[in-house]
Amino acid sequence: MKKEYMAECPPILKEYLGYIEVVKGRSSNTVNEYFTDLRTFFRFMKELRGLIPSSVPTEDIPITDIDMDFIRTVTVTDVYEYMNYLRNERSNSNSTRARKTTALRMFFRYLTDYAHHLEHNPVQNLETPKQKKSLPQYLSLEQAMALLQSASGEFAERDYCMLILFLNCGLCRAELVNINISDVSRSDNTLRVRGKGNKERMLYLNEACQQAIEQYLRVRPVDGVKDKEALFLSRLKSRITLQGVHYVIKGYLKNIDGAQNMTVHKLRHTAATLMYQNGVDLRVLQNYLGHENLGTTEIYTHLSNKQIENAAKQNPLSQVSMKKTGKRKPIQEESTEE
Repeated sequence: MKKEYMAECPPILKEYLGYIEVVKGRSSNTVNEYFTDLRTFFRFMKELRGLIPSSVPTEDIPITDIDMDFIRTVTVTDVYEYMNYLRNERSNSNSTRARKTTALRMFFRYLTDYAHHLEHNPVQNLETPKQKKSLPQYLSLEQAMALLQSASGEFAERDYCMLILFLNCGLCRAELVNINISDVSRSDNTLRVRGKGNKERMLYLNEACQQAIEQYLRVRPVDGVKDKEALFLSRLKSRITLQGVHYVIKGYLKNIDGAQNMTVHKLRHTAATLMYQNGVDLRVLQNYLGHENLGTTEIYTHLSNKQIENAAKQNPLSQVSMKKTGKRKPIQEESTEE
């Protein structure tokens, strides 16, 4: 948890956030998101209870006084009021409200089932807002090839290596940033990746990845490097940041036709989609991407337009045409007159 947030946390919230960080192994970013979502809820609850003067802006409402006596007063009706507030006054999307719902459900589940601070969970039956299901965006094979060939400039080898790992290994930005040189095993051509919750998985490096890493390591700076373990370095010779990766990759994407609005994460979608469409088993893909649930991986089972076109052509009736007959007689409409 970021230190500046510690001063805003009431003891019960510190206890919970410590639990999900230490016991559940959630990343600091995830812990910060939970804190922010729960802080929003408790600020709303204090306003709802009339405990704060109306002149105080919502973002200035302190929550350090929140305790179990206050939490025991929370009802499911309060939570539904909160959901309406998020939708109508904060204009939160369904996905954002779904995330905030999850934060509340996990918090109250901890209080009830693990810490036993509560006898009854008021949000046990709280429904998550339905989210619009949409197909993941991804680059076509032609766009992916063009993106790889676009790597140029002073850091061409580094940028190409990052792109090839994104498109072949389906990495997240954080996973790529966290790669150390020691994570690359040249003896068995594997890459150790640390995903969410510091969970590790081993990925096989194909020939393209092996060559890209070798080419980059030949030119990777050695002198004056601030983080000698980091595989990918910034121009300042320190470990490249999440924002740095975003800046670099977006710079290349904007020059690819049809990919200007793509994000870095879409490269992960691209890798997964191309692997699935070329015969990789769904469960193998699940392990490759580090998904805990198979349902998460199933978003990549979508069909490309070309596959749909081919399916239509393979229908045995696809070549049937209407049999030609002689001169057509006009259809006589029945008279409506009596």
